[in-house]
Amino acid sequence: MKASALEFRLRYLIHAVVYVLGFVAPWNRWLHLDTVRTWQWLASWPARAGWMSFSASTDVVLALGVVFALAGAVLRTWGAAYLSPGVVQDASMRGDRVVAAGPYRHMRNPLYLGTFLHTFALALLMLPSGALFTIVAIGLVQLRLMLAEEAFLQAKLGEPYRAYCAAVPRIVPSLRARVPESGARPSWGLGFLGEIYMWGVVLSFAALGWRYNALLIIQGVLVSLGVSLVARAFVPKPAEAV
Repeated sequence: MKASALEFRLRYLIHAVVYVLGFVAPWNRWLHLDTVRTWQWLASWPARAGWMSFSASTDVVLALGVVFALAGAVLRTWGAAYLSPGVVQDASMRGDRVVAAGPYRHMRNPLYLGTFLHTFALALLMLPSGALFTIVAIGLVQLRLMLAEEAFLQAKLGEPYRAYCAAVPRIVPSLRARVPESGARPSWGLGFLGEIYMWGVVLSFAALGWRYNALLIIQGVLVSLGVSLVARAFVPKPAEAV
């Protein structure tokens, strides 16, 4: 069930392919499944039930999109600030110590949870069949990557990491810290720089969502991706890789 080393190395490309397939949803043309985007489809439910107007329910779904995008950005930035963006973006699995600081005192995989929440925001801009495909596929990819990383860290760090795993939940965060603070200090500037794409998506939903035009938000997402690719050049590489 766990991902291979090659799958881990190509994880960003795999995510990109899944997202592109979700947005394009080629099967929709063949099967004629969907005619509206998930945003509109979800908004129509409370409107049809008479709970609120379609306009109001559309705003509610937009607010959910902003919340999911913001939660994903916060979690990933928080995690990257403690782990270091260079390690987060590196093609190889790394780990020379147990990181028991920041979000890692509450859950073992804040970066993966952040990506999954981010996926829910993007899914609102897709056709329903594409959204369902993307959520399931990203969930499976994330699970495989988590299992691979945890197996790698257990083999490399041994008993300290196994004790950490026994105390801290994998993906559902604990409200209280489950392990003592390790004393690590976050690098918030680098954390934000490494996750600038996530914040660009938050801004796209918050600033462009009021136009009720999914294509406009998608353009903002693409611009955010372009900016993040440029920003990667300024993220320091892990010390071992220099």
